[in-house]
This record gives sequence, C-alpha cells and structure tokens, in this order.
Amino acid sequence: MKDWNSFSSKQELIDAIEKCNNSSAPGPDKLNWSHIKSIVKNEECIFKLLDIANVCTDLEHWPSHFKMSIMVIIPKPNKSVYDSLKVYHPIVLLNTIGKLFEKMIREHLQFHTIANNFVHQS
Repeated sequence: MKDWNSFSSKQELIDAIEKCNNSSAPGPDKLNWSHIKSIVKNEECIFKLLDIANVCTDLEHWPSHFKMSIMVIIPKPNKSVYDSLKVYHPIVLLNTIGKLFEKMIREHLQFHTIANNFVHQS
C-alpha cells in the first residue's frame, strides 16, 4: 500500500489487544481475547502476528478466513411473545485475529487522519 506505514511496534499490537474484553464471544476460529492475550506473552508470536498484518496490508488482501462469521440470534428480554422477528437481535461473530488487525488498521487510519488534518475542526 502506498504511503502506508507498516505495523512495526509490538506495543501497537499489545495496545489493541488490551482494549479487548475477555468475555466477548469467539467467532468461527474459537479464539477468545484471553487466548490472544496469552499468545502474545511470547515475543516471537507478537512479531509473527505483526508480520501477518503487514503482509495483508502490503498485498492489499484480506484473507477469506478473516471474513468468516457466525450469526447468533438472541431473543430480546422482557417480551411477552416471541413469534415475530422483531423480538430477536442478530449478532455477527467474526474471527478474532481479523478483528485484532481491524483494530490496528483503525488506529493507523485515525492517527493518519488527525496528523494530516483531514477532518475539519468543526
């Protein structure tokens, strides 16, 4: 990607992970945030994850594995009758590693937008 700064800081990855709630439901990869937090205690794993994120951005390719999802239908509380679609709330669960990389990309974009005054103050 032209003018895209690679993910080079392990702190960038750690910061993105620390903001994640361990009680979030895992997606199709069955990894929850506590698994990822445990994995990144190993520095070699941090750099492997950074390598994967950089390859995705360098090739401008988002692997189909990251696009896989599971939809869970949850009934809304305190409804007298559950015979209508309106009383259910769909939740889409994505793969955890893909969500991590999305968080890192979002932080990059937000920093780049602010640093270059792309958004007017008002």
